[in-house]
Amino acid sequence: MASLTSRLSDFNPFSSKSKIREDDDDKGEQVTNATVAGGGHSARETGITKNQLRVSHALKSFLVEQKVLSAEEVGLDGLLSLDETTEALRAFLDKPHIDVPSYLTDRSHPLPEYFISSSHNTYLVAHQLFGDSSAEAYSIALHAGSRCVEIDAWDNDEDADEPKVTHGYTLVSHISFRSVCETIRDVYDKEAAESKPEQGYRAAPIMLSLENHCGAKGQLRLVQIMKEVWGDRLLSKSVREEGHQEQEGGQHVTLAELGSKIVVIVEHHIPGEITESDSDSSSDSEDEEQKEARKTYKDKEKAAPATVIIPELADLGVYAQSVKPSDNSWYDQPALTNGPHHHLINVSESGLSSHMPAASAKIGAHNAHHLMRVFPKGTRISSKNLNPVPFWGVGAQICALNWQTFGAGMQMNEALFSGTDGYVLKPPALRAGGSGSESWPFEKKLRLHIAGATDVPIPKDGDADAIKPYVTCSLVHPDDLEKNPPKRKTAPYKQHKLSFLHKGENPASTDPVWDEVLEWTYEENELVFLRMLLKSDDSFASNPVLAVAAVRVVCAAEGWRFVRLLDLKGEETRCSLLVKFEVGDA
Repeated sequence: MASLTSRLSDFNPFSSKSKIREDDDDKGEQVTNATVAGGGHSARETGITKNQLRVSHALKSFLVEQKVLSAEEVGLDGLLSLDETTEALRAFLDKPHIDVPSYLTDRSHPLPEYFISSSHNTYLVAHQLFGDSSAEAYSIALHAGSRCVEIDAWDNDEDADEPKVTHGYTLVSHISFRSVCETIRDVYDKEAAESKPEQGYRAAPIMLSLENHCGAKGQLRLVQIMKEVWGDRLLSKSVREEGHQEQEGGQHVTLAELGSKIVVIVEHHIPGEITESDSDSSSDSEDEEQKEARKTYKDKEKAAPATVIIPELADLGVYAQSVKPSDNSWYDQPALTNGPHHHLINVSESGLSSHMPAASAKIGAHNAHHLMRVFPKGTRISSKNLNPVPFWGVGAQICALNWQTFGAGMQMNEALFSGTDGYVLKPPALRAGGSGSESWPFEKKLRLHIAGATDVPIPKDGDADAIKPYVTCSLVHPDDLEKNPPKRKTAPYKQHKLSFLHKGENPASTDPVWDEVLEWTYEENELVFLRMLLKSDDSFASNPVLAVAAVRVVCAAEGWRFVRLLDLKGEETRCSLLVKFEVGDA
C-alpha cells in the first residue's frame, strides 16, 4: 500500500514531490511605487519601522531567557498590556541588523573604486519584449536607491524634435525622452531638498547610461533637451579647472568631486567591436510567441546600421565612454586597443562569464582603474535577473539589474547597498594597488541562531492556521560560478492545537519560534551574502515565499537583532525575524 501511494504521488500535480523548481525561489514580483528596496533604502526609517513593528509574547520571553533584556524591559512584569511596547524594547527593535562602517561610504576615492547601485532598461515595466515604458519607472528605481539608470533613445517618426525612449524592434510602448529627463530632474531636486549629512541619506551622483539609436539630428536634440531640462545639474565638463589630467586618461575623478551631479555615460564605437549574441539562443522557459518576438528583435537589431556619435553628444561622456571591445586587450594588455579616455567596458553577463575564472584576477585588476557595466543576457526577457555577486567579485562597479521585479538579484543588491547612498567602496584587493582577487585561502564559519518571527505575512487567500513557517537560507559566495549556494533551513513550525499538552510558549503560526542554529563554512571574502527566505511548508502545493531579507555577512551586526523582512515586491512588511550572527575562524 505504501509503495502504491508513493507511485501515485509521482503523478499527482499537487504532490509535494511536484513542487516548483528551486530557481523559482529566485523570482520576485513586479515592483510598485510603494517599493522601498532594491538599492539599499529599506534600511531607512519609516512609519512602519517607527510605530508598527511589534514583538510577540514568545520572543519577549526568549529575550528574557537569553538575558538580553529583563522582564521589566520587555513588559512582562504585568504592568503593561501584552501588545504594548516598552521604551527599552522599542530601542532594541530600532537597532539596525547591519553595521556599515563609515569608510565604506567615504567619497574621497577615485570613481572606479566603488560599486554603484544600477538599473537596466529602467524605463520598462515588467516584460522586456511586451511590456510598457514609463517615466515613473525612473522615479521608482531612484527612490529605491538606484544611482545608475539606463535610457534607450530613438528617433521619433511622429516628432523629430522629441526623441523617444523604448526597447527598439519590440512591442514595448514608448515615452518621450523629455519626460524621462523631467522625471530625473524632479527626483534630483527632491533628493537635494531632503538630503541630510547622515550615512544613507545624502544626495549622490545619478549616472545615466545612454544607449543611443538616434541619427545626427536626434542626437543633437538629446543634448539640447538634457541641457535645457537639467541645467547646471548636468555634468557637462571636467570638474578640475587646471591640468585636466583625468580628462586625458590620468587618475580618475573622485566620487566627492562629482558632488551630486547627473553624469552621462556615452557610447564610443571602436573598429571591430564585439556584438553581443546572448539573444541568439533560446530559453527553455519561452513559449513560441516569445521565441518569435525575440528572433524578430535580433534580426532587426543586426540589420540596423551602426550609429556614429556626434561630437556634441560625445563631449557629455566626460568620465565614462562605453565600449564593447574588439579583443581582450582591455584586461590582457596595458591599454585597450583603440580605446577612448576613461573607457567603460559594457559587457553582458555571459560575455563576462566566458572569461571567468581563468582571467578573473586580471579583470579585477583592470576594474580597479576603469569602469565596467554588466547587463543581463538577452534571454532574460521576463525580467528575471543575473546574479551580481560573482561580477562584484571581479570588481565590476555597475551590475545593471532588471529593476522590474524584486527577485534574488535585487535582494543581493539591496544587501550590498543597504544603509549607504548607493555607492560602496570596494574591498582593498579590488582597488588600485590590490591583487585583483578578493578571495583568501582562509576558512570562516558563520553561525546563524534563529529565534523566531513576529507577524508572519499570510499568503493571499491563505489561512493563518494552515501555514507552517520555516526559514531557509543560502550563503552566496562570489567564487560560486555554478550558482549552487549551500542552503540550510529550520524545521517548519506548527502551533500545538492541544495547548494543555504543550509545555511553555505555544504561539500562533504567525508568531513562530524555532530556536535553531544554522552553520556554514566558507572561504574568507568580503563579498559573501546570506539570503533568508521565510516560507511555509505546504504539503500539497509549492512552498510559497512569505517574506525575504539578505545581508552582507561582513556588515552583519553582532548580538541579537531584529531583521525587518520585505515582501517579493520589495515593499515593507510588519514581520521581523530575531536572529544572532556569529562569524569566526573555522
